[in-house]
Amino acid sequence: MRKTILITIVFLLAIVIKVNAQEDKATEVGIIEHLGNTIPLDLKFVNDKGDTVTLAQLITKPTILSFVYFDCPGLCSPLLEGLGSVMQKSKLDLGKDYQVITISFNFRDTPEKAKAKKDRFVEKYSKGKSDGWIFLTTDSLSIFKITDATGFKTKAVGLDFVHPSAIIAVSPKGRITRYLYGITFLPVDFKMAIIEANNGQPRPTIQKLMQICYKYDPENKHFGLDILKISATIIIFLLLTFIIVFLIKRKIKK
Repeated sequence: MRKTILITIVFLLAIVIKVNAQEDKATEVGIIEHLGNTIPLDLKFVNDKGDTVTLAQLITKPTILSFVYFDCPGLCSPLLEGLGSVMQKSKLDLGKDYQVITISFNFRDTPEKAKAKKDRFVEKYSKGKSDGWIFLTTDSLSIFKITDATGFKTKAVGLDFVHPSAIIAVSPKGRITRYLYGITFLPVDFKMAIIEANNGQPRPTIQKLMQICYKYDPENKHFGLDILKISATIIIFLLLTFIIVFLIKRKIKK
């Protein structure tokens, strides 16, 4: 009888895990972390001056990547505001200790739009250090390659996009070392991300747990509780607890 119960529990546990894995695989919008992977440094972009550059030319120091599109009505401007704010609070020297590269994932965006956006945020947050905060545009193929390499998944909805909100730290050699989620960031997390990127050391962040409990609602344009994932997580926890207690009691009786 006990053996049958145990087999049933393990079977249910396997089903729940498989459902969660399939949902993650089918996720259309979100972040799939690629910690430790190296981004394609040969990709070509156009900066706000109209010059064609590669990531290999640009990434020579710890770098924070942010993905936005310049006409975004939702998360993009708050993300850049949050990034600018933590840059001011971090006490790190932009352009010397690290740099920020903001890439548009909308192939319709132009260098002129990039310059307008850059001027706005550089003037407000980076104390005139325009060389330390770089804004880039590129074609659809290069956008796909860089977002795919970083696990940044978006979905086009008309002329707009549904997309996650995060920044990504990469080492001077282009290795992904940290993901920071949301539109606001703690100075200590930001500083540690820069230090880890400088050392080329990938580190997970506890903010990843937010991805388990929340999903983006494209209709209302905000994050909400993902009831399915929360329920599945609770079931997994309860089943594992039951199995552990069952095995401990069985061992004691022996």
